[in-house]
Amino acid sequence: MKISVFGVGYVGLVTGVCFAEMGNDVICADIDAKRIARLKDGISPIYEPGLDDLITSNLKAKRIQFTLDIAHAVRHSDLLFIAVGTPSDVDGSSDLRYVYQVAEDIGKEIDQYKVVINKSTVPIGTQKEVKERIQNAIKKRGLSINFDVVSNPEFLREGTAIEECLKPARVIIGCENEKSAEFMRKLYEPFLKGAPLLLMDPCSSEMTKYAANAMLATKISMMNEFSRVCERVGADIESVRRGIGTDERIGPHFIYAGVGYGGSCFPKDIKSLIHTGGQVGQDLKILKSVDETNQLQRQNFFDKIKSACGNSLRGKKIGLWGVAFKPGTDDIREAPAIYLMRQMLDHGATISIYDPVAEANAKEHFGNDPHLSFYADQYEALQSVDVLVIATEWKSFRNPDFDRMKQLMKSAVICDGRNLYHPADLRDKGFNYLSVGRPAVVVVS
Repeated sequence: MKISVFGVGYVGLVTGVCFAEMGNDVICADIDAKRIARLKDGISPIYEPGLDDLITSNLKAKRIQFTLDIAHAVRHSDLLFIAVGTPSDVDGSSDLRYVYQVAEDIGKEIDQYKVVINKSTVPIGTQKEVKERIQNAIKKRGLSINFDVVSNPEFLREGTAIEECLKPARVIIGCENEKSAEFMRKLYEPFLKGAPLLLMDPCSSEMTKYAANAMLATKISMMNEFSRVCERVGADIESVRRGIGTDERIGPHFIYAGVGYGGSCFPKDIKSLIHTGGQVGQDLKILKSVDETNQLQRQNFFDKIKSACGNSLRGKKIGLWGVAFKPGTDDIREAPAIYLMRQMLDHGATISIYDPVAEANAKEHFGNDPHLSFYADQYEALQSVDVLVIATEWKSFRNPDFDRMKQLMKSAVICDGRNLYHPADLRDKGFNYLSVGRPAVVVVS
């Protein structure tokens, strides 16, 4: 099939490359000249395991091309995917200017029947608005061209996006007629391998995306609330997690306490759904609490760091392992580590940082702040630090050389925001160890 994807950000690029991998003829279009130039050379602008190899192989096979020519991308293909960003506006609503711009561009260039697919995460009702904008642009040309607009929300997790795109757990299609539904069935048939393709109306499909992320974020915030109670009463949140995770009604997924959720989806989508609820007269109290709890959890963990440093960070040197919001990605959007770094800097600390892939993004975010030092080795970042803070659960942090760490660090103190270690083991190794929702380990020297 002939497919064009508008937007070479995270969702658009992964989606386009995976469609090409399945043998389709794919054009990925964007207005960012630097990104397109790099992609033509086989260089991905984002980190995602396996993505570079797929870009290279599909370029070589001439199944994918990257272009700035929006008109060519519209006219060439039968399926047009809108996969541009929808960042949060100041009031929590989704900024849809990029989605609407692509819709209008399509309306200016469309020349025959095509299916336009919303892949971007968009508020409920956006399919209808996109359809109207395309139709209005066609009318301004004095033409009458038939087309359909379909909602096809993405459920990709950064770090495992390639596998999940090629082998989805389910595909959600919001469409208005059988003609567009048949196009989508034909497109996704090679991907399904027994997984369901669920057809529904466009509004329901848009709501499904938000409802899924809201449910997952709620589980995380619930566990983080439980963790704060555990700390006060002497319970261990890890024991609680194992206890409730065996209940099939709850399950073991997304019930890990930590420093809160981050990334490009959960924070933005929760705020957007709260805003949508307000627009239709529904005060979404639970989701407001989910968002509030997420912010509170970050502050609560920062208070642990201050406590570990004698309640003052001025003049302290902090080691930080992990900047990305989760392992397997270089994405720092809404990352808990970014919040913690800003707080530590504001309180007078210097920070020595290691992250295997997110260093460049962190440097850009903080404008090469002189109080930040980045290291290519996780142990080098520990030289003479007063405390080590763990904010991302990269695999190399799970079983480190504690003896080497203790020799390098000024003080044997770890604030673990991901509960990577057993408190008893850290006590035996002579570390003061503060984690989330578990009794603190304090070693008297």
